[in-house]
Amino acid sequence: MHLGTARTALYCYLLAKQTGGQFLMRLEDTDTKRTVEGAEQELYDGLRWLGLQYDEGPDIGGPRGPYRQTERREIYHRHIQTLIDSGHAYPCFCTPQRLDQVRQEQMKNKQNPHYDGTCRSIPPEEAARRIADGEPYTVRFKMPTEGVTVAHDHLRGDITIENSQLNDYVLLKTDGLPTYHLAAMVDDHEMGITHVIRGSEWLATFPLHVNIIRAFGWEEPIFMHLSVFLKPSGKGKMSKRDTAAAKLDGYSIFVKDLGELGFTPEGVLNWCALMGWGVAEDDVMTLDQMVERFSIDNLTPSPAAINFQKLDHFNATHIRMFSTEDLTARIKPYFVREGLPVDDATLLQIVPLIRERLVTLDDCLDFAAFFFKDEVMPAPADLVAKGLDAKQSAEIARKSYEILSALTSFSHTEAELPMRAYVEASGLAPNQVFGILRVATTGQKVSPPLFESMEIIGKEKCLKRIQDAIEILEKM
Repeated sequence: MHLGTARTALYCYLLAKQTGGQFLMRLEDTDTKRTVEGAEQELYDGLRWLGLQYDEGPDIGGPRGPYRQTERREIYHRHIQTLIDSGHAYPCFCTPQRLDQVRQEQMKNKQNPHYDGTCRSIPPEEAARRIADGEPYTVRFKMPTEGVTVAHDHLRGDITIENSQLNDYVLLKTDGLPTYHLAAMVDDHEMGITHVIRGSEWLATFPLHVNIIRAFGWEEPIFMHLSVFLKPSGKGKMSKRDTAAAKLDGYSIFVKDLGELGFTPEGVLNWCALMGWGVAEDDVMTLDQMVERFSIDNLTPSPAAINFQKLDHFNATHIRMFSTEDLTARIKPYFVREGLPVDDATLLQIVPLIRERLVTLDDCLDFAAFFFKDEVMPAPADLVAKGLDAKQSAEIARKSYEILSALTSFSHTEAELPMRAYVEASGLAPNQVFGILRVATTGQKVSPPLFESMEIIGKEKCLKRIQDAIEILEKM
């Protein structure tokens, strides 16, 4: 499940919720050659992770089922027969080998590959006999050959195409399953779909689709073909293959990957929503706020370059909006995954200290893993303060140990006051003294507020870490 699917689902969800309608999940799985094991479950999981709960679908049922197209074969066959009987479709007995030969000849003659209409005029009686004799066949739609087709897209207006440029597309394959062209149009009608929001790759066959709908005499749903996603450079369409390069930088265009990389559903949805929705690019919105503000009139067909820095911005912003309890629950699994003995009470104390520093949820390990370790392993060079040598730094560490060990309370205020007094009396810079103390107690040069962190770590563990740091410095 990639960003294009997520954005399409989001817009469908927003429109349905805003209008009191229903959001349906339908599996268009008739292209069995492209079926990937596990993909169906990934779609369910992805939509639920994003918070886009559908009202009807294959796994929850509903009055308009079945929701897998491979389970709706009889419905499509009934409608195919209607088209054949009305003269809008016909059986085609051309073999793949013949079709390939025709295609090669057309390309050789610098023509656009298209079906040459060989079976278009076969008498119905002959077609019925050949089918009865077991000859393999497909069913093609008989496109008009004169005049124009005008198809209306809500974002682009009327799209006009000469009918002479259109092809007799296959509606039913030799395996008895329909192509998207028939199945989606039939399902939209049967399921009462009023709005179809889909990718711009369907614009090429949009005239075919409206001709199929009109052949049945049905009311056309409102069609919207969304903008394409461009690569971050703005040059070329973003493809699934580009995700390998993105992952090297900690990003992806796949929803499952984004969750595993520490991005939040709220951040992903906010980011995704604004790529193709004509509102301010930095608008921070929850899903409920999107429902309130959404309008299909504000969707834009202009291509949208994927900006992963914007994803960072929205993700970090939403993380800061989470309650302490919510954020605690979200980051806890990252510590558990690392085998750290995390507990909720301690984590609740830590979250307010690190919230402003998090861009992704997994950043919590960089800023807070040291709280749950028995010991830290600072780089010896990091323990040496700027402008000082190892001997001088060791003396500062010893003095810090002396001051802190004498405290009866290890609250951050009780610990900070005497340490600041020591800095002033010694003539040393705060960053020299506190830098040594930070590396000694946390194992790293960057951490949440020092004394608040030390309070959470606890007096005994802090003193042990300072003692270890002294021993490291004395050996240098």
